[in-house]
Amino acid sequence: MNDLQPLRNAVDAVLKIMAENQYAITTIRNQRGTLNSLLKFMESNGYTNFNEEAGLAFIREKTGVKMEGFWGRAESKTNRVMKPVQNLLYYLENGVLNHFMRSHIKPFVCPIAFEKEYDLFQKKCMERNYADATILCNNNIVHRLLYHMKEKGINSSTEITARYVTDFLGAFAQSKPRYVATVLYVLRNYFNFLKEMGFIQNDLAGSLPHVRILRDAFIPHSWKTEDVKKLLEAVDRGGAKGKRDYAILLMIVRLGLRVSDIRRMKISHLNWNRKSINITMQKTGQPLELPLLDDIGWAVIDYLKNGRPKTASDRLFVRHRAPFDAFGENESFYSELHSYMKAAGIEVPIGVHCGMHSLRSTLARNMLEAKTPLPVISEALGHQSIHTTSIYLKIDIQGLRKCTLDPEEVLQ
Repeated sequence: MNDLQPLRNAVDAVLKIMAENQYAITTIRNQRGTLNSLLKFMESNGYTNFNEEAGLAFIREKTGVKMEGFWGRAESKTNRVMKPVQNLLYYLENGVLNHFMRSHIKPFVCPIAFEKEYDLFQKKCMERNYADATILCNNNIVHRLLYHMKEKGINSSTEITARYVTDFLGAFAQSKPRYVATVLYVLRNYFNFLKEMGFIQNDLAGSLPHVRILRDAFIPHSWKTEDVKKLLEAVDRGGAKGKRDYAILLMIVRLGLRVSDIRRMKISHLNWNRKSINITMQKTGQPLELPLLDDIGWAVIDYLKNGRPKTASDRLFVRHRAPFDAFGENESFYSELHSYMKAAGIEVPIGVHCGMHSLRSTLARNMLEAKTPLPVISEALGHQSIHTTSIYLKIDIQGLRKCTLDPEEVLQ
């Protein structure tokens, strides 16, 4: 029993942290029950060390479900047992208990043959100040590459040849050209790094094919004005979460802010005296100052006074489920947006991805229709190049109509 005392102390610490972070009483009670059952399981089965293997054995006995690891999807009954166990493992490994989402895919384990260069590549990405989302995207492709090479019996980066890379690219034959271009960009980046660090001699990056993606080859999706109004009206502003979501939607609809910048926005970024919002954009690293419009200001005040949970977080918008902390780096508010779209009776066109960024496109279109100069729109949206902003010219239908030619005049 004394062998398990450190684990009992860890259980007490986890439950204490949950209470301090204002988890619901029922949640704490349920997790306490599960963790007490875990302690009894450990004692009766002779476990002296708690690790992932012991946790999975407990879950199997408790639910009858054999899990390969703490990843993937599971039924709600299994999730109720897994979450407390995973919280305990997280605390024992990190000494803290932060909010995290269980991965839907198996965690990456780098093949031993490529460990050294892979670890150095991760450090290089951090040194380059890549955004977390960029690192995640790059790693997903690099992971697939390294697993593929392992399956082909490659035991060193020096053994990778253009033939093996071509074989790997065959897996993306059905992918859209824009994604294939992303894959090729990541591979060039990785192979250039390997050559620069002396892990390979061949110029694999130079052997990769080129996919020409015309920047103006697609038309950004934008909303009808009446649909935007219906969307905002569908938000229940009587509830705390609704107050938060309404303020977020207003910032995107009225100012065109990116979701990444809204996630990271701090209370201190709002200058009430000057009625301005001052941030450093995550995507470009450039400063941006926008007006704190009256409707946005009042929505934020309503949220701060009547909706925002009590929390030590300095972020303006926080989670509304314990722990009341900042949003994760991959939070896109996609589910919230589509929930309000459904409530408003707004249908998404077939084949169109309708995320928060489409509201940003809508602002650009509205500014164009109001005859706002392109440089002003570019500055408002935080674009580094006016060429980026010019993409939105294609959704200015009224402006395009003025560019039409009379066939009779052309043929004369």
